[in-house]
Amino acid sequence: MRYAREMSLPEAPKRYTPMTRAFRLGLFVVELGVLSSFAFALMLFISSVVQTFVTLRNAISGLGDEESSQKLLVSAIEQADTLLVATALLIISLGLQSLFIGRIEGLPNWLNIRTFDDLKGKLLSVIVVALAVKFFSFASEWKGGMDILLLGGTIALVILALAVYGGVLERSSGKYKSEEQDDAREE
Repeated sequence: MRYAREMSLPEAPKRYTPMTRAFRLGLFVVELGVLSSFAFALMLFISSVVQTFVTLRNAISGLGDEESSQKLLVSAIEQADTLLVATALLIISLGLQSLFIGRIEGLPNWLNIRTFDDLKGKLLSVIVVALAVKFFSFASEWKGGMDILLLGGTIALVILALAVYGGVLERSSGKYKSEEQDDAREE
């Protein structure tokens, strides 16, 4: 009899409301987005590594040749661009996972994403570098003309807009954090 008292009865299954079911479905869709972003990032990283080996194998025969060196430089810049896009996709994947599904243990501190603003800030940084790499790629193949000024000016305006947005984002995040600290001090 004593044994029967120590045993607990199983809980009745929870009944979910239609709204709860809809939100759970939404989280499942977010998880699919996380997985697809991660899959693209992974494939871009693998593709970049394979392309590096192919490019280096082809470049060995033309070492010292100016044209071969130029092709090697352009390939290296294009690889950097691919790696930056892959990194952005990886950050999106990890950020969405942390925000909607659950935190991932063992990530470096710079990848700890606690808010949507953290995710946007990290992406802004990658986008600015990717734009700079894209301009450098274009400049390395430039044959003359005014088109580089138009491209450079356009990229500069986009980076300026992103910097202004990042500053606004940082100020609003700082305001939010200082309000949280004030609330904690009052308690």
